[in-house]
Amino acid sequence: MSSLIGRSILVSGKVQGVFYRASTLEEANKLGLKGWVKNLPAGEVFIEVFGESGAVEKLIAWCKGGPPMSKVSNVSIKEIAFREERIFEITY
Repeated sequence: MSSLIGRSILVSGKVQGVFYRASTLEEANKLGLKGWVKNLPAGEVFIEVFGESGAVEKLIAWCKGGPPMSKVSNVSIKEIAFREERIFEITY
């Protein structure tokens, strides 16, 4: 039985200018997840994601590779409280 969870994900490496946010949005929508993704000024990508634990784990696994042009060097994950969100979106 799956439970609803929340995670924050900080992705470092060559992850800006390589369609990382757009690809994360596409992947999250495929998995039925909610939340958001944005670029940070220091060059990382930050994600907050909410949904079924199995789907969240699949997104985390995807984040470790990212889209074809990215080069992920580190993925840091923190547990956060589940929140109801309407959609998954790119924020600025």
